[in-house]
Amino acid sequence: MKMKLKTLASSTIVLTAISQVYGQYAPPPPLAPFPGFINEALRKKDPYMAAWDFGGNNRARYELKEGFGIAGIAGSVDFRDHGVAGAKLDTYNEYFTDKLRYHIGYTAKWFSIYGEGRSSFANNDQRFAYFASPTPAGTVNRKGQGPESDTIDLHQAYVTIGNHKKFPLSLKIGRQEMSYGEERLIGAFGWNNIGRMFDAAKVRWQNEWFAADFFTSRVVVPVDGQFNVNNDYDFFSGIYATTTKIPKNTLELYFLARDASTKAIAAETSPQAPQPSARDIYTLGGRLKSLPGQIGNWDYTLEGAYQFGNFRDLRAGAPATRLEQDAFMVSLQAGYTFADVWATPRLGLEYDFASGDSNPHDNVHGTFENLFPTNHKFYGYMDFISLQNIHDVRAILQLKPHSRVSLAVEGHGFWLADANDNFYNVGGAPRGGTAATPTGNGYGINPNYNRFVGTELDIVGGVALTRFAQLEVGVGHFFTGNYIQQSLHHANFGSKDANYLYVQTSINF
Repeated sequence: MKMKLKTLASSTIVLTAISQVYGQYAPPPPLAPFPGFINEALRKKDPYMAAWDFGGNNRARYELKEGFGIAGIAGSVDFRDHGVAGAKLDTYNEYFTDKLRYHIGYTAKWFSIYGEGRSSFANNDQRFAYFASPTPAGTVNRKGQGPESDTIDLHQAYVTIGNHKKFPLSLKIGRQEMSYGEERLIGAFGWNNIGRMFDAAKVRWQNEWFAADFFTSRVVVPVDGQFNVNNDYDFFSGIYATTTKIPKNTLELYFLARDASTKAIAAETSPQAPQPSARDIYTLGGRLKSLPGQIGNWDYTLEGAYQFGNFRDLRAGAPATRLEQDAFMVSLQAGYTFADVWATPRLGLEYDFASGDSNPHDNVHGTFENLFPTNHKFYGYMDFISLQNIHDVRAILQLKPHSRVSLAVEGHGFWLADANDNFYNVGGAPRGGTAATPTGNGYGINPNYNRFVGTELDIVGGVALTRFAQLEVGVGHFFTGNYIQQSLHHANFGSKDANYLYVQTSINF
């Protein structure tokens, strides 16, 4: 019995750790474990206070964006240089965001409870808090303080019942973050100043052979100035299973269902993020990942997913009925770490593909649905691209010149998977015009254009200043390719490259 408990505990640790990704930039670890100032003080006086958890984090970030479209400013579009008459457009946005998270938790033998508040502030952001053109019926464009402002709200509040050392079944219910795999399809979107939460119920079965989550949820819609509620018409459910019993690998298998009714798109009058059109999309996929150190200095990850169901396409010229969903994605990555070389460099290569729609006028929708990802980690830190209608070839060099320092240099090459489909932004929206003017902003569907979108070069570095504070700096440049240049030249707007800079501090307390 003791041996089984030991094996189960070990499996729990492994299954928790495998979500760590060595294909993306990771900030340096703290100099020493830091439970938080309040926890340290309380536990020093009374060891039994270890059952309690008081603390939080403050993250402040300055961002400078040049060549980025600014939602709400007429004619401001990614990479667009000027208007028809030659006048320069405003694609320069320089702003400051600050996210304060504060929590309290209690863990007993058979249950735990956790609550977390959040205050998200934005200063000088020119983007509208909500902007759509055309605006869906029932919604209103709103300037506010930008899409990443949510002054005070409840970020998480959940109860967990169970003890996997004693019994294989547990329940987690309440408002919570959800992250699976590398967060390509389901992520907490932690880069965003608000993040992503779900009102969810999750049952977990875990033993020494595998772990599986069975969940149903509704995504929370942030709206600044009022208490955030979930979208009553957008359900997200699924099964996500993981096992480490395959030698030298971990295997994840999942089935996900997103069901949104026609009312989902206008569930809130002015949401901080656009809501979905009607759809019933089912995703069946798997992910195979090498375990750290099991194949020498090499590592690899393979993931693929297929989607079926139906989708209501709101693009100009699309049929007015729901279309049959028939789409897929593939992600392949591999790397080698030079363990005996200064800075232990890791060289990695990655290829990501997501299908596009080859015929926007038939009854089949071939564009992959990106679901609820954290795209910032994968398709360029400048956040122009989503996992939709795209080929992405990525090369990355990661360095750790000091225990306190992490550095990553990476480049991307992007091509449209199908020129009969749109060029999608990081949020999954097509870059296109309205029904009246399908190419009114310079983009749209251009099947005769070269599919090469462009290249992006990013450099990101982080320093662990203390055991509770970190500093991170990143720069990026996007070189526009033929597709962007042809699209904007055709509309007489002209194109230009984009630049990005951010400086971020993170302090735990």
